[in-house]
Order: sequence, then C-alpha cells, then structure tokens
Amino acid sequence: MGAHSLDAFASWVEDLMRERGYDIDTPRGGGKSRIADEAGVHRAAVTRLLQRQSMPDLETMRGLARVLGVSVRDMLIRSGRVTAEELPFTADLLPPPEWQPTIEDFAHWLGVPDERLDVFIKVVTQFLEPGDTTPGGQAAARD
Repeated sequence: MGAHSLDAFASWVEDLMRERGYDIDTPRGGGKSRIADEAGVHRAAVTRLLQRQSMPDLETMRGLARVLGVSVRDMLIRSGRVTAEELPFTADLLPPPEWQPTIEDFAHWLGVPDERLDVFIKVVTQFLEPGDTTPGGQAAARD
C-alpha cells in the first residue's frame, strides 16, 4: 500500500464525512471527535487517517463504515487492502437461481471420493420418499 492509496482513501473518507455533515475542516468544529465517538473508535485513529499518517485497522474501518453508511467491503477495497476479486459479493458466489444441484454436486462439495460416489448416492436416496425430488430437482428413482 503506497502513499497514493492512503491519500485516495483518506480523500474518499473525508468526502463521505463532509456529505454526512461532520465538520472536519475547522479546528473547533468537533467533527473528528463526533465521528470517532459515533463510530466507537479512537479520535487519534480518525486524525491519523485524515492527516494521511496511517491506514485505519479493521475495527476502525468497521466503525467508520457503519457511521458513514458504506459497507466494510467498500472500505477494504477503497483502502487497497483487498481487491474486488478477492472479496466478491456473496451474490457473485451463488449459482444462478434456476440451477438445481444434484446429489453428485453435494457429494463433490462434501469431498466424497469418486470411488465412493455410488455408495453415497444409494445412502442419500434411502432418505428420500418415493416421488420426492433430490436437492437437484430430479426424481429419486436411482437404484
């Protein structure tokens, strides 16, 4: 993390603070103390960030994110600590809604070895009522 990313992150946070009505520009405005109190963080951490001295730790980012109305994910990405690819949205990790996993999919996720797959399928299908569907939406008609 270079000085550029700290400067860019601090500028972004400053803009958010101003947009939310925190007076961080005047010495006696009280904005730094107020945001620190509301975020539950040390005033020194806010001051160090705004003076571009150090990047806040995770707990400080959590508190600031809550008060500023942004996600911790956005804070971490903007800070340069992680990339969007390293911290995808949960929805990005989910399969499409129309996808129906099969018993084989579950076996794979559970780490069932290929040579034990037939046994796994037989055991799982014993727990399904005739005519019920597997988690994948397929009729439980396997032998």
